Order: sequence, then C-alpha cells, then structure tokens
Amino acid sequence: MLTILGFAMIATFLVLIMTKKMSPIAALVLIPALFCVAVGQGAQLGDYVIEGVGNLAPTAAMLMFAIVYFGVMIDVGLFDPIVRGILKFCQADPMRIVVGTAVLAAIVSLDGDGSTTFMITVSAMYPLYKRLKMSLVVMTGVAATANGVMNTLPWGGPTARAATALKLDASEIFVPMIPALAMGLLAVFVLAYVLGIRERKRLGMLTLDEALAREPEPETVSAGAGGTGGKDRLRKGTGASASGTGEVSGTSTGGTENEDGDDDEFQGLDPNRPTLRPKLYWFNAGLTAALLTAMIMELLPIPVLFLLGAALALTVNFPHMPDQRARIAAHADNVLNVSGMVFAAAVFTGVLTGTGMVEHMADWVVGTVPEAMGPHMAIVTGLLSLPLTYFMSNDGFYFGVLPVLAEAGAAHGVSPVEIARASLAGQALHMSSPLVPAVYVLVGMAKVEFGDHTRFTVKWAVLTSLVVLAAGVLFGIM
Repeated sequence: MLTILGFAMIATFLVLIMTKKMSPIAALVLIPALFCVAVGQGAQLGDYVIEGVGNLAPTAAMLMFAIVYFGVMIDVGLFDPIVRGILKFCQADPMRIVVGTAVLAAIVSLDGDGSTTFMITVSAMYPLYKRLKMSLVVMTGVAATANGVMNTLPWGGPTARAATALKLDASEIFVPMIPALAMGLLAVFVLAYVLGIRERKRLGMLTLDEALAREPEPETVSAGAGGTGGKDRLRKGTGASASGTGEVSGTSTGGTENEDGDDDEFQGLDPNRPTLRPKLYWFNAGLTAALLTAMIMELLPIPVLFLLGAALALTVNFPHMPDQRARIAAHADNVLNVSGMVFAAAVFTGVLTGTGMVEHMADWVVGTVPEAMGPHMAIVTGLLSLPLTYFMSNDGFYFGVLPVLAEAGAAHGVSPVEIARASLAGQALHMSSPLVPAVYVLVGMAKVEFGDHTRFTVKWAVLTSLVVLAAGVLFGIM
C-alpha cells in the first residue's frame, strides 16, 4: 500500500505543477500533507516535517549565502571577462546563443554548485533571449542538462555520495567515467546546436543592428516561477537586479528603459554599473579560488564557507553599511524564493521518508528486476538511476537504494565500482528534479514556469543520460 501511495503522491505532485493547477511551493507542502493523513500517519506529520527541515537546513543555508556571495561577485564584475567572450561569440545568432548557453553553463559548473551556474548563465544570456524573442525554456533546459552532466565532478556531490555509500575511492569511480561523461557533454552541445538551429529557423538570422531595433517582449512573471509579478521597470542608466527586485544590481535583465518603456541599450552585464570594483578584481578572483579550494578540500562545511565568504566579500567590496544593505536587498528576492522552496521540499522529502514510502518504493523497484538481469546489474542500475534520482534526493538514492543494488550485483559477480559508475548516468535528469533546490534559482531568474521547464527538459535530459550510459557500456567502464 505504501508503494502505491508513494507513486501516487509523486504522480499527483507532477501532474498538478505541470498542468499549472498549483504552484510548486504549495504542491510541495499540501500534497504530502494530504497523503500523510491518507496513510494514517497524520499525527506524525509534524515530526516528519521537522526532521525534513533539519536535514535540508544546511542546504538552505548554503544556497542563501551562495546566492549572496556569487551575486556580489557578479555585481563587482568577476565574471565579466567570461561573459563578454561568450556574448562576443553569440552575436545575434540564435544558434550561437543556445550553444553559448551550453558552453557557459558547462564552464561555470566546474565550481560544483548548481545555483552559481544558473545565476551566472541566466544573468548573461537572459537579455539576448528576451531581445531576440527566443524560447526561455530552451535556455533553462540546456543550462540544466549541461549542469547535470558536470554535476558528476567529485566535488559536485553524487560521486562523493556513491563513494561513501559503497566505501570506494571517489577517483576510482570518476576517472574511468570521464570518456562517458565527455560523450554526455558532447550530446548536450549537439542538442544545443539542434535547438539553436530550430530557433534560427523560427526567428530568422539577424545582424546585431537588427537585434537592437527589435522591441523586447513584455515581462510576464508567474508566482510559480519565483518571480516578483509584473514587469520590471528599470531606471535609465542602471542595471536591473537578476532577482527582479528593482534594486540597482550588476546584472541587466533586458537593457534599460526610458519612462515610456522603450529600450535605449542592449547589454547583458552593464559595463558601467556602479557596483563594479575593477581595482579589487584580483582580490575577488583569489577569494573565489580560495573558497572553491576549501570546498574541494572540505576544510569547513560548505554553508560555513559561503557564510564567511559572503561576509568577507561584502565587507571588502562595499565597506559602507548602506551599500552592503543595498547588495543584500538586491539579492533578497532570490534568497527568499530559493530558501522557501527548500523548506517546502523538506515537507515532501520528510513525509516520503518518514512514512516509509521511499523504502517500499525502492524495494519494489529492485524486486521487479528479473533474475536473468543479475549479470547486467550495472546497466540496470544506470537505467534505474534516471527515475529514482528524479523522484528522490541524491541522499535517498545513493545511501538508501545504491547499496541494495550493489549487493544484488555482487551476487552475480558485478563489482561495486561498476555499480557506482552506472549510478551517475541519471544526473543529467536529476538536475531538473523538483527536489533539487538549484532548479528554482534557474526558473525563478529566467521567469519560466517550473511546469513548462519540466515538460521541455525531461525528454532531452533522459536522452543525454542514456548517451552517458551507452558510452559507459561501449567503453567497457561498466
């Protein structure tokens, strides 16, 4: 019964958000609460939610201070050289813009943090998509899929979890997987090229002057996407906050407007924004490198590192208190939306885990694997990683399900390291899961409905994951 109710709860949640009958945050709270009562454990709902909140609180803290830190780094111009290079390559060609989105997302993903990747990618590319009237779900889909492939880096999370769960060395899992992951990243670039060609055919090939002459579409922001509602009104000569708060920030979401709403300029990151700190460029670059190094070496918990980094970045770059308050306020909208979504997701995961639904679902899935597939448990694990990492957290999959799959594989002579490598195949899809907090940063900043993003992205993410799995089998990695 718990197995059926677990799948029913997940299906109900997905249907409601994809049909836009409920906002994600409402569905994440109300649907599991109703199913908890249906299971007959309504009296324990509070305990499940508190436990879920406790488990996700470090993630929420990390995201809060990561958004502030990298928001400040965007404001002061740390990423401007990379962004300028990508924008110069893109010009006004839709195909180049989509490919540039994939390249930028892949490069920034090297830091291992999805929120950072999405903040920088959307801040740089959003103005181009809006000006050329390109599909914003193409941007979110390509960025999420590229980040999903890169999420398999040892410091990204899944590889470390797999190594910990099966008592293996992370490098033993990751290094042999590099050729398969490279094929997955190549698949993302091919996908970006194909989608870009499709956008070029739909919109036509423009010169930059023609693009400048175009009127941008009005902003439409839905509550479910984490937006602020209504059209951002930007003051002339300033950049708009990526969070849509109306504060002067280092990112522009569509150029600048005069009082009649007409655009005067076409720019991604305003080169003249008052928040730039060119004299502190190398300090900020060194601070970011030190922060990422400390993350990789695990010198301190990641939330603590970002808390210290954000405080130091604010103090050095904006020593005056009013300027610090302005920077925090400029990114407060994203902080509130993301942290709120994380705590809402804690209700979902708390009920799913506390009631025993996850355990019963995992046991049922593993039990459906035919005995004859035993010698091929690595492939089975790779295939199961797609739905399981989408419908549950990485912690739930790697610490709850993966050991069971590894044990089943060992009984048929399949080594645990092969099972661990195969388990990484589903990460391209996992990054668009409603249980991944960073995806709400992506859709919120891009002003895209989460349901629209899901409908568009899932099929391409599944295809990319299957490419990684097929390449792993072809190269003899698993």
